[in-house]
Amino acid sequence: MHFLYSICEWLEQTGVGVTVRDSTWLFPIIETIHILGIAVLVGSTSILDLRLMGLTYREQPVSKIAWRFLPWAWAGFLIQVVTGGLLLASEATKMITNVGFQIKMVLIVVAGLNALVFHLIAYQSVDKWENDPVAPFSARAAGLISILLWFGIVGFGRWIAYV
Repeated sequence: MHFLYSICEWLEQTGVGVTVRDSTWLFPIIETIHILGIAVLVGSTSILDLRLMGLTYREQPVSKIAWRFLPWAWAGFLIQVVTGGLLLASEATKMITNVGFQIKMVLIVVAGLNALVFHLIAYQSVDKWENDPVAPFSARAAGLISILLWFGIVGFGRWIAYV
C-alpha cells in the first residue's frame, strides 16, 4: 500500500495535479464533464442492458441496439477515463484511502469483466437469439449485472464526497 500511496503523492505533484487542484474553476468544470460522461455511458449501456433483459425494444435485434449505442458507451467511457484521471491527479492521496472511491474502482473492474464475459460467451451466438423478445439467461444475467454495477458505480461515485 505504501508504494501505491507514493504513486499518488507523485501524481498530485505533477503539473496536471497541481493545476487542477489550485484552479478555482478547473475542478468543477472537469467534474461537470465527468458527470455528463457518466450520463452518456450509463444511459447508452442501460438501453442495451434493458433490451438484453427483455424489458424494452423487444422488437429490435440486439445487434442493432448494440451497434447504435455501444459507440456512445465507449465515448462516455473515454470521457470518464480522461476526466476521472484529471480529478484523481488533483487529490490522489485522499482518493486512495476513500472507501467510496475504492468500491467504485472495484465495481468498474467488475463491470469491465462482466462486459468481457458477455462478449466472449453470450454475444458469440447473438445471431441465433437476437430477434427473440427475451434473450437467453446468460445475456439477461449479463444485462442485469451490468445495469446494477453501473448504477452502483454512480452511487459510490457520489459517496466519495461524503465518506
